[in-house]
Amino acid sequence: MAWLYLLIASLFEVGWPVGFKIAGLSEVKIWWILFSAIAMMFSGLFLYLAQKEIPIGTAYAIWSGTGTVFTFAVGILLFNDSIELLRLLGAIFIITGVILLKLSNT
Repeated sequence: MAWLYLLIASLFEVGWPVGFKIAGLSEVKIWWILFSAIAMMFSGLFLYLAQKEIPIGTAYAIWSGTGTVFTFAVGILLFNDSIELLRLLGAIFIITGVILLKLSNT
């Protein structure tokens, strides 16, 4: 169950930078800032639950790494962020590190 909590925490981790990005583009900034704050709260809550069974270093690295890669993908898909070879390679390195951390804690 802890790994599911960590996945949920990572998905909520995407919510706050996306909310801030939309707030910057929107006329109604306060709602998107509130959305970001709620996403942060739930991300932290599920990270807390995951760390009850997963070592803190592993949980934090996977949480931040997957959140980063998910946010990177959202930026490309929704906000037309550039797709450059070095950016993609960086994301692949993050994914590789996350996989290695997971494999080391089976």
